[in-house]
Amino acid sequence: MFRASGILKSAALILAFLLAVFLAFQLLEINVEFKLGSVMYTKPAVHKCGLSKACPPGHMAFKLTSGAASVVGPRMCLEDKLLMSSVKNNVGRGINIALLNGKTGELIKTAYYDMWAGDVAPFIKFLKEIEDGTIVMMASFDDSASKLNDEARKLIADLGSSAVGNLSFRDNWIFVGGKGIKTKTPFEQHIKNSADTNKYEGWPEVLEMEGCIPQRQT
Repeated sequence: MFRASGILKSAALILAFLLAVFLAFQLLEINVEFKLGSVMYTKPAVHKCGLSKACPPGHMAFKLTSGAASVVGPRMCLEDKLLMSSVKNNVGRGINIALLNGKTGELIKTAYYDMWAGDVAPFIKFLKEIEDGTIVMMASFDDSASKLNDEARKLIADLGSSAVGNLSFRDNWIFVGGKGIKTKTPFEQHIKNSADTNKYEGWPEVLEMEGCIPQRQT
């Protein structure tokens, strides 16, 4: 009787020991997995202007968004600096423009010209006064084409635009070029105002573009 009782106690102790060992290994495994998970999880890097990747040396990060219908104005960012937006209250109907130093990225001037009810003459004067080496960012808001004439389109084309010649009523358009550029810029998007494809009633979808502008060296 006593021997049987001793055997049962020994068996209980062995089971308790094995259970303790099992639980210890389980906790250790959970701890290791937690630590590995912490190591493997890395917070996504935040790049200038919210770009998906960092720009190489000698380049400046930009992000450009067109206006949304006639409701939300365009947004321009360079090197993490917000240049134009509805929040800054410096955008308006028509063509919105930011001029920047091609070497430093320093903001020179912002402006917007109403191409629906405004006069194209002040816009042409503005374009003619842009100095060589200046980065030019443009974005449409509502209507950016109704008052554009051939002279204004030619001046914008000289800044590197390929699409300005086809810009029409309520098209959406964003563009980054420069005064003195020798080729057409790769930084341009254009979407037609079409009842068949418009996202909003009477307006196409918003355009957004990001990239890296080479800094002028001389």
